[in-house]
Amino acid sequence: MPGVTLQVGQVAEMSKTVTETDVVLFAGITGDFNPAHMDEVQASQSRFGGRIAHGMLSAGFISACVAMKLPGPGTIYLTQSLKFMRPVRIGDTVTARVEVLDWNEGKRRARLGTTCRNQRDEVVIDGEALVLVPSPDAGGEPTST
Repeated sequence: MPGVTLQVGQVAEMSKTVTETDVVLFAGITGDFNPAHMDEVQASQSRFGGRIAHGMLSAGFISACVAMKLPGPGTIYLTQSLKFMRPVRIGDTVTARVEVLDWNEGKRRARLGTTCRNQRDEVVIDGEALVLVPSPDAGGEPTST
C-alpha cells in the first residue's frame, strides 16, 4: 500500500450492528464475563436496566475504522483516549467516526477525533487518538515511533 497523505478535516465512518454473538465472543476472547454483559437477570437490576455490550467492544469499532478506512492499513496506534457516554445494547447499530484533527507529515503522525454514535445519533463514545501513518517509502509500513 502506498503511503497515506492526510488533510485536516478528512473523515471516515464504519457501522456495525451489535449482536448477541458479538458480546459472547468478545467475553470469551477477553475473559470479561461481567454480569452487566452476560446475565440479564442481574443486569436488569443495574442502573442500565438490562444487558449492555462491553464498552471496549464498541471502542474496537474505532480501531477498525482507523485500520481499514482512515488512515487505513498499516496505521499503528500510539494512544487512544475514550469517554464512555452511553451504554450500547444488543441490537444497537454503532457508527464509528474518525476525523483528522492534526497531521504532521514529517513525523507521519496524525491526531484523530474518534467517536461512536448509536442509531439514534447519540454519542456513546468520545475520544481522541494519536496514530503513526504508513510512509510512502516503507512499503506502507510506518518507519519509526
